[in-house]
Amino acid sequence: MGLKGKYTAHIAVVASAVAIGLASWGAAALTDTEAEAQAAGKRQEQRLPGEDAKGPAQVPPVKVPQSIAHAAEAGGRSVNITIDDGPDPRWTPKVLDILKENDVKAVFCMVGPRAKEFPELVKRVVAEGHRLCDHTVSHDTTMDKKPVGYQKQQILEAKRMIEDAAGGAKVEYYRAPGGAFTPNSRRIAAEAGMRPLGWNVDTKDFELPGANAIVSTVKQELPNGPTILFHDGGGDRSQTVAALKQVLPWLKEQGHPTSFPVRTTP
Repeated sequence: MGLKGKYTAHIAVVASAVAIGLASWGAAALTDTEAEAQAAGKRQEQRLPGEDAKGPAQVPPVKVPQSIAHAAEAGGRSVNITIDDGPDPRWTPKVLDILKENDVKAVFCMVGPRAKEFPELVKRVVAEGHRLCDHTVSHDTTMDKKPVGYQKQQILEAKRMIEDAAGGAKVEYYRAPGGAFTPNSRRIAAEAGMRPLGWNVDTKDFELPGANAIVSTVKQELPNGPTILFHDGGGDRSQTVAALKQVLPWLKEQGHPTSFPVRTTP
């Protein structure tokens, strides 16, 4: 082979080596990129729900209307059972037992200090699938005549007490004692995520009219609307317990399933 041929062969060998080297580098670079992508994918898979690449996602608060709710979430012939003034160590467990026997869920409107005193009952209410409602700190039925600052303290402090007792479960409704709502109290509750909650059927069980009278009131006033008011606190509730044993089966027989009050619709 002449000098020119040897030189040409040498150039070919060098070019081949360079090509191989570039191919190897490209493969390595591609592998590194794929590895990073796979690692990123694994990190994405390992993130908790509600997190993005920069950390926990900010979940916007649910906007709750300030209007007073009466309707049932499920609509139709559904009814809402609401229980006020507890929790009470004697009567709340009995009410919970009856609700459980009839596979009925209810809203418990609790007085803040009572919830703080009996946290085990609040936790049981939550554990059995019922919802929580703020019924203020002092159950002051003249709240509508008090300053806005007082109303705010009564509502928000009770909410904190109930949620602390519940172990973190959220209070979803606010019911003014005696129905003493004001535009300000409704606004305060709604801004805190609690729908103002009214009623359509007042059983007047707190007046102790007798179990049969309580049952009769429910039957007569149910056409007024779906939300029924009972009490598990504030005194002797044996008549309420007896009435619930009759009312809950009767509602089912009449084709009235139980629901929860609406929260996010007007």
